[in-house]
Amino acid sequence: MGRWGIVALAALAVMGTACSPGSADDVAVGDETATTTTRTPRITDDSGRPPVAFDPCYDIPDDVMNAAGYDASEKRIADMPMGTYTFLGCLYKNDDYVPGVRRGFGLNILSGNATLEEEVQKNGHISEPTSINGRAARLRVDPAASLACTYVLETSFGIVIFDRLYHSDSVTRPPIEVWCDGFEELVASIEPFLS
Repeated sequence: MGRWGIVALAALAVMGTACSPGSADDVAVGDETATTTTRTPRITDDSGRPPVAFDPCYDIPDDVMNAAGYDASEKRIADMPMGTYTFLGCLYKNDDYVPGVRRGFGLNILSGNATLEEEVQKNGHISEPTSINGRAARLRVDPAASLACTYVLETSFGIVIFDRLYHSDSVTRPPIEVWCDGFEELVASIEPFLS
């Protein structure tokens, strides 16, 4: 498993604090105060890389996540400061219970200042090129990772990783073909909010 995969899995194990709108500094930009804000990132690093301009706990509207079955009131911060790069993370849970099939999904969204090229170097052997709404991306489904489906989208500052875990409700491991069912639609609904 590559370094970014380890970051994503480690973040899933983190029990963060609840996100609250008051804990980020919003600064209005020009005449576009109704639609555009610039936020001071919660974490910066000493790498010289661009600051992470998309915060998955604050920049994804709650109604988008709620409509997709993820309770936005239960989201949790799961940041990964690394010194040489930074990932701002947010954990979501979907309790889409289907008896005998699945108990729902865990979703970790990581926004980082690593590049898509670095992602390809680390995980190219278990991912394939794709696009979401015309944006360059990678789809990663690693048979060795437990029921995980991952989309990595390129941004102006780096990448955003959407890592979803399928929680099975059966002792039988579901086929790899279902791990990503319906996930692309969720990622596509969030993509317009990325920079």
